[in-house]
Amino acid sequence: MSSTTLDMPRMPISRLATVNWGASALALAALLAAPLFLGDYYLHAMILAMIFLLPALGLNLILGYTGMLSLAQGVFFGIGAYGSALLSIHFGTPFLVNFLAAGLLAGLVALPLGIPALRLRDTSFVMCTLGLVVIAQMVSKNWVDLTRGDMGLSGVPRPKLGFGETAYIILRAPEYYYLILALALLVVFAFVALIKSPAGRCMIAIRDNETLAESLGIPTWTYKLIVFMLSAVFAGLGGSLYAHFSTVVSPLVFQSYYSNTILIIVLGGGVGRLPGAIIGSFVFVAVSEALRITPELRMVIYGFVLLGLVFVFPQGLAPLVQRLTGALARIGFKHGEPHDGH
Repeated sequence: MSSTTLDMPRMPISRLATVNWGASALALAALLAAPLFLGDYYLHAMILAMIFLLPALGLNLILGYTGMLSLAQGVFFGIGAYGSALLSIHFGTPFLVNFLAAGLLAGLVALPLGIPALRLRDTSFVMCTLGLVVIAQMVSKNWVDLTRGDMGLSGVPRPKLGFGETAYIILRAPEYYYLILALALLVVFAFVALIKSPAGRCMIAIRDNETLAESLGIPTWTYKLIVFMLSAVFAGLGGSLYAHFSTVVSPLVFQSYYSNTILIIVLGGGVGRLPGAIIGSFVFVAVSEALRITPELRMVIYGFVLLGLVFVFPQGLAPLVQRLTGALARIGFKHGEPHDGH
């Protein structure tokens, strides 16, 4: 049977690739225009939302489309951050090289970890990924020669596009914003292409009924290993963006806080839905930033917000947003109908 551990929505295959292009175009236009109207603080929050979108897409892939709950996304996020930071500090490599290398490194680390972990089922797999978080924390603190321990890596270079003296260095918040927006869009397109492919349909089959998928000739374990690696790649790419944006990487990046944040984004946005991680990343980063006005009660209020969401929107915010956009589209179509001369 499937290794699903949460009550996830069961999407029919025919709806797998459904995209509301009108709503997507409006959202993209708003994102492109945001730096014209928002100050640096709000741009900072939106940049963080897009950074966390990448590991959230990876978790949505492994949880929503394969049915495996992994708590190790923060580990691969941190590996990508450290990998990108070390490359830029010691070798001065361009940002795009660091970005791709961070994703590749996270995927390669996930390979030997996933081979034994994916032999486990349900809660055993979840506990195994939780153990990876603890191991990563200890390694990052004690491998001082590489990570500098608790001091971390500071002075991570700003993103540099190009080579030599002609390279352009990203310094201002709007420049960061457009760079990360462009990369996030590319990753989203790659995610959509993956789940629309025949491989995406095999993932759904594994999620819904692994035994039946095996009887149909789908190599389920191989697919799960590939998905585990791809989810790590998404997280590593996000870690690279984080390292070059914050310019500091420390063992704190391996804390369970990051994995929990990624999980909240996916569950709150909507598991196994195309816009789920996108909606969740912007909404929950916005809520977290808005609560900075009450630092003493910030986490308490944030917890109550999450509890309210669970009871009011148990399937996440994506179904609500999809219903609203669908209703607006129907209203627009109704007003645009011909009146037959009356």
